[in-house]
Amino acid sequence: GYASFPPDTGSKNKMYIGYGNLYFFFDRANITKAFMPNRELTSTESYYATIYSSGKSKQYYESTTKINFNYNRGSGSNDNNNQQYYEHNPYGWNARMAKHDMTDGWDLPPNCQQEGETFFGIPLSRKSDSKLLTTTSFQDQFDFEYLLDRNFTYMKKFGTNHGWLVGEELGNGAGSIVDKDTAHIPIFYTGTTNPAMGGISLEDLIKIGKKIDFGTLYIKPAFVFQDDDGSIKLQFEADANSALGYLYSNLCKMIGISWNYESPFNDLGKYTNCAMHAAGDRAKYGCGPDNANSGGFCPQMTLAYRVGFQSEEHAAAYLDRCNNYVDYWRSLYPSGVAVGTSAFCPDGGCLALFLNRYDIFYVFKPELGGSWVEFMGGSSAPTISPAPTYDGGCDNPHNMHLDKCFRKKHARKASSVAWDSLGAVGQLSIFL
Repeated sequence: GYASFPPDTGSKNKMYIGYGNLYFFFDRANITKAFMPNRELTSTESYYATIYSSGKSKQYYESTTKINFNYNRGSGSNDNNNQQYYEHNPYGWNARMAKHDMTDGWDLPPNCQQEGETFFGIPLSRKSDSKLLTTTSFQDQFDFEYLLDRNFTYMKKFGTNHGWLVGEELGNGAGSIVDKDTAHIPIFYTGTTNPAMGGISLEDLIKIGKKIDFGTLYIKPAFVFQDDDGSIKLQFEADANSALGYLYSNLCKMIGISWNYESPFNDLGKYTNCAMHAAGDRAKYGCGPDNANSGGFCPQMTLAYRVGFQSEEHAAAYLDRCNNYVDYWRSLYPSGVAVGTSAFCPDGGCLALFLNRYDIFYVFKPELGGSWVEFMGGSSAPTISPAPTYDGGCDNPHNMHLDKCFRKKHARKASSVAWDSLGAVGQLSIFL
């Protein structure tokens, strides 16, 4: 007969069960894989296993000129109405490998001598209070207020002095820190920006970010769950073939730390010892029923740390209420959504470089569409560029905010330049 491993995966992972099989037990109660005795190679396995000995390798590499991959794809599940593979299942969603935030107590990588909180991610705040930013809202597609329990209907207490990380209210009694809205999805932690301590500078991180031609970043909520440390998190779909998966894999290739004989490479020759992802990691190894559940690709947003509920029944009721609303979002955005606002990334799907979970420093548009500094309102998007971003040069109104076009349009008169060149003494002598 046939059976599925793990059992909760329905008909997706059916395997033949016969006499004399070898089984891998995940624990006392769960078998996760069966190995049949004396199994022959499939035709596909046999073809690739003998491709060199049969002399077909040269023909194969000459004929293979493209891959079946769309880097501008959405989140992946499309209109999967039954959502059977996007429910929280600890055997189908191993999210622990994605916990790479230095501030969560993980040991530093080899040759990294300093902690740091810099990372690439997707900003989701709606009421950011950071002084570095020109706007306070980064998206208007999701209102996370529906996932909070401000009245302690289900909760008993927070296990830290932090409250809700998507924005806390003064006097709510959650803890000593009244958290600002820092909602975001971390994608790739780079750690310290001090090269002397094994890190990589902000300048070099920006150069690398500008080189990655990623597609529009679509995200789609999957479910709310409580992890082993008690943190409440909103899990997003982890589609390894989406633009988000493409971006993650390329960040690993370019600035991931060396591991398992895999070394990162980029044209700039700029690397770090403090990234919390290996150069050999790829999106396909990440969490989720379609991935290997052994890598760091697992897009999720933390709502609160170490939440204690009044009882198991209260915890179940809270998660059920949250996931009912997540199901609404999933029906609203069946293929995911590229977040943004009219004032921030209006076309949606941007990537941000965070100094920490509170402050965004730099933003990158998809498909090499430009980048800009989010620092004290210092420049508009996109900023300094040797050539205009849009076709048509400085005659195109879209390029008027570029430094080159601004200087061309607002060039100073020659007489004004000559007058300033005289300096205070020269100007005074002319008057006299």
